[in-house]
Amino acid sequence: MVKLVLKAGSRPPWVGLAAAVWIQIAAGNSYNFPLYSSALKSVLGLNQQQVTILGVANDVGENFGLLPGISCNKFPPWALVLVGSVLCFFGYGVIWLAVSQTVSNLPYVLLCLALCVATNSGAWFGTAVLVTNMRNFPLSRGTISGILKAFGVSTVCLILMYFIRPCTPPSGEDSSVHVHFIFTQASSILLATYLVTTTILSDMVSINDVVSYILVAIMIILMITPLAIPLKMTLFPASQKNNVSLVGSSDQLASGGDVSTSTQTNPLLGSFHENEDASSDIEILIAEGEGAIRKKRRPKRGDDFKFKEALVKADFWLLWFSYSLGVGSGVTVLNNLAQIGVALGVEDATILLSVFSFCNFIGRLGAGAVSEHFVRLKTLPRTIWMTSTQVIMIIAFLLYASALDGTLYAATALLGMCYGVQYSIMVPTVSELFGLKHFGVISSFMMLGNPIGALLFSVFLAGNLYDTEAAKQGNSTCYGANCFRITFLVLAGVCGIGAILSYGSVLCSGNYACAHDSPALVSAFSTLI
Repeated sequence: MVKLVLKAGSRPPWVGLAAAVWIQIAAGNSYNFPLYSSALKSVLGLNQQQVTILGVANDVGENFGLLPGISCNKFPPWALVLVGSVLCFFGYGVIWLAVSQTVSNLPYVLLCLALCVATNSGAWFGTAVLVTNMRNFPLSRGTISGILKAFGVSTVCLILMYFIRPCTPPSGEDSSVHVHFIFTQASSILLATYLVTTTILSDMVSINDVVSYILVAIMIILMITPLAIPLKMTLFPASQKNNVSLVGSSDQLASGGDVSTSTQTNPLLGSFHENEDASSDIEILIAEGEGAIRKKRRPKRGDDFKFKEALVKADFWLLWFSYSLGVGSGVTVLNNLAQIGVALGVEDATILLSVFSFCNFIGRLGAGAVSEHFVRLKTLPRTIWMTSTQVIMIIAFLLYASALDGTLYAATALLGMCYGVQYSIMVPTVSELFGLKHFGVISSFMMLGNPIGALLFSVFLAGNLYDTEAAKQGNSTCYGANCFRITFLVLAGVCGIGAILSYGSVLCSGNYACAHDSPALVSAFSTLI
């Protein structure tokens, strides 16, 4: 490791964070699927199972990030954003041609492929901004994950791609970092509150063009508020200490190198563990030079794992299955939200989706900040929040199944918040367990749990049961609580299993054995790889 002395005037990473927020806003198209799924169903004459298959294609594209995960260590971030912009333009272009009936009789398989390509742009955008900013802010991974995962058009991304690049991380002694994060989080909450409020008001009252333009102008002002931080730092530069040193150079950070500080000794903080005794390091180096050590030391929890090395860890698979069950059940409701609303008497799913999206936003933003606080203050594993939210998701699914008056929006709010927590917690947890160097690939594999869960619970469960009930009613559209009741009860049970597994991850956080290779997994993967 090379010692780097930070000098005053090093380029701060806050411009990149602001650009990343805007890119994530532009990349949130995958969450709009419930808004146009009904249009696809009616225009193309699809049944519910076909609609849910399109929803799975939507999820597969959004979460298939292995290619961008590999690319993030080989190409600059702007290149990933460029690829995402191209995929976004062509993928959604085909969907628009189908919905607008500009081109008729497009093959169903082509629509699935187009939707998968369109939403895969989000994987390229997300990988570029998440990996870069978590390396730029290595001491605030939970907060960064919460901010960027909370937000969700190709032209915008093309304009901003230049600003997404590795920067010199702020030092742990920079007290302004915390204030800047608080400002960014507060402005994000204000923007989300403004959007959901204006959406509800526009649905309730008629708004003329002048008022609409004013509302859009206010929205744009709120969106650019993160730029106030680099602007303030430019106009009122603070003197930086020249004696602050970090382990690793900016080039190492760009390629995923670890950063260590002498004050961080908690293994839950991942790569920021205290280095081993210097004398033992020297002895190892001498032994290596003499050929005494022939077998490479395997990484410990918090070191930089290669993908193959992570695959044979017990806590890797506990986290993967827990995450798959949690987000897989949540995305099943999201993909079928329009049809759930119609079945329970809500014809327009706009407000329902707004409630889900707002609570999803709050869950992601809050989970990042809260988990960061408790990791630092109480050394509480982040996965404890996954356990808690999956228990709450059981309650939400039971509320859905009951179909009692007034419970639809409450259940949607609870589910949206818990779904957001699952997403936000997984990202920093992976980086802390398996390091930042190959974070893009490992986290992308984790995210595959989302479409796999959607395939199992949305297509094979929800879609089949919905069409069966609709056939009993003699309609293509199903009405009543029975359309999804069994689905909700099954999903409640799935979240119960997920809660048990995530609690196993909590126990693993303090269990030395979980951090070591599982003999059974080593044997299995040595056969496959």
